[in-house]
Amino acid sequence: MALVHSTSGPPPKVVPEIARKSASFHPSIWGDKFLAYSNPAVLKTDVDHKEEVHFQLLKEEVKKMLVARDTTQEALISLIDDIQRLGLSYHFEAEIETLLQHIKDSFREFYGSKTDDDLHVVALCFRLLRQQGHFISSDVFYKFKDSNGKFKEIMVKDVRGMLSLLEATHLRVTGENILDDALEFTTSHLNLYENSNTNNPLVELVGRELRYPLRIGMNRLVARHYISIYHKFDWHSQVLLDLAKCDFNRVQKVHQMELAHITRWWKDLDFANKLPFARDRVVECYFWILGVYFEPQYAKARIFMTKLISLTSIVDDTFDVYGTAEELQQFTDAIQKWDISTLDQLPEYMRFSYQALLDVFAKAEEDMVKEGGPTHGFDYAKDAFKTVTRAYHQESKWCQVSYFPTFEEYMSVASVSASMKMLSMTSFVLMGNVTTKEAFEWMSKDPLIARAMSLLGRLKNDIVGHENERKRPHIPSAVECFMEQYGVPKETAYDALKKHIINAWKDINQECLQPIAIPMPLIEKVFNFICVTNLIYDEGFDAYTISTNRTKDKITSLLIDPIPE
Repeated sequence: MALVHSTSGPPPKVVPEIARKSASFHPSIWGDKFLAYSNPAVLKTDVDHKEEVHFQLLKEEVKKMLVARDTTQEALISLIDDIQRLGLSYHFEAEIETLLQHIKDSFREFYGSKTDDDLHVVALCFRLLRQQGHFISSDVFYKFKDSNGKFKEIMVKDVRGMLSLLEATHLRVTGENILDDALEFTTSHLNLYENSNTNNPLVELVGRELRYPLRIGMNRLVARHYISIYHKFDWHSQVLLDLAKCDFNRVQKVHQMELAHITRWWKDLDFANKLPFARDRVVECYFWILGVYFEPQYAKARIFMTKLISLTSIVDDTFDVYGTAEELQQFTDAIQKWDISTLDQLPEYMRFSYQALLDVFAKAEEDMVKEGGPTHGFDYAKDAFKTVTRAYHQESKWCQVSYFPTFEEYMSVASVSASMKMLSMTSFVLMGNVTTKEAFEWMSKDPLIARAMSLLGRLKNDIVGHENERKRPHIPSAVECFMEQYGVPKETAYDALKKHIINAWKDINQECLQPIAIPMPLIEKVFNFICVTNLIYDEGFDAYTISTNRTKDKITSLLIDPIPE
């Protein structure tokens, strides 16, 4: 029997399904784990009175060590080094600044003479002063060279001195050839030392420095590692070690409570279900921001920035993975207007992230007004976000027509879409009165450090991520653009781009030396942002997008496992 179709009306309109890309990002590996830390019974946040008294006594003991008049200058710089490595310097900023200023004033007298050949002391002093923003000439290291212009081979026996010299080389600026030579010399010999299977506890520091240079390391990971090995050194102070363990665990509890709040916010947004095409990485975002500022007084800034970087990631994936040409034009237009009235003009799935973005900014600005703090930074931050969005949109248009830009053309857009400048500048907005309007104005004009960090972030990302991105429709990366333009193989392109990265670090170091255009606390946050971004893209793959292995271990060590006291 034949089927008879009704002819009472027109057939239903068939809406063609939109073909969308897919990146197949792995789901969150954390689930609701950090929600448990919102429970005081789990966190045990009540500090015992005796513990608090003990903690304050330890701080006073360390302060006495820093101001003791009978301590040698060599012992003081070693003490400062240990305090910084152990993550305690934020408790003693004034004392450390005073000491380093005094050491700078007498540097030539103590360490500039040709007869002073204590490599460890000279190199450590050089590094500490440059880290503090003081320019010390690298000419001080020429006395460690022989008549042939080569570093003296006798230095190889001084492992601690060689390690300190290696650490000093990572503060070099453009034109310091002696530090370029020192990096090559120390790296080659310390690699041999690391493989010698010696029982000297310095081996652990050497191995770590060769892989994760101290200068560009993530502060909390440096502290966690140094606390674990500090007792092995004959110069260690038990008072310092006890304070470091206590402080790390106290601060970790603060971080756990913050992450519980952020996790609740993220769970309520339900992006894992509403926007399944995007990366679900809110814990990884908190880890990222933790590298910018870990100190308890920056709690509100950490929460705001974690929310922002999480939403930036969602917006990035919307442009990179999911949106159609028409939708992305609408999304770009809406963000440029930054007005809730445009919400209804967006596809439903875009409304979720757009609403959240506006809400996060509005809440932070409202809180700042209530506290009587400066709000001028929010306009700069919004403008920076709009600029990044326009870069995302330009890349999406290139992808739609399979356009292959030149390397220079690509970098002019992709260095902006790396979001480094936007995120680092936005990290200022909740830092209080130190965030002057002049600081935002300076950053908005693309100073050398902003250009260098944007280049570094983009090239590090592309070198480790371009192979994976080629599995789906995607614009060429810096690697492919360089290969195409110069007709070279992949490895040659890698080498060339890594030289750009090395030069970017030198420019960044230069911008961190006095005179500094913005207050030191702000330039430090910019530098910290660069360091943690470098870490994320420094292990042969994108450790943010693929966070199931080493990133998971790092987060566990900082945010879950306390240090046994």
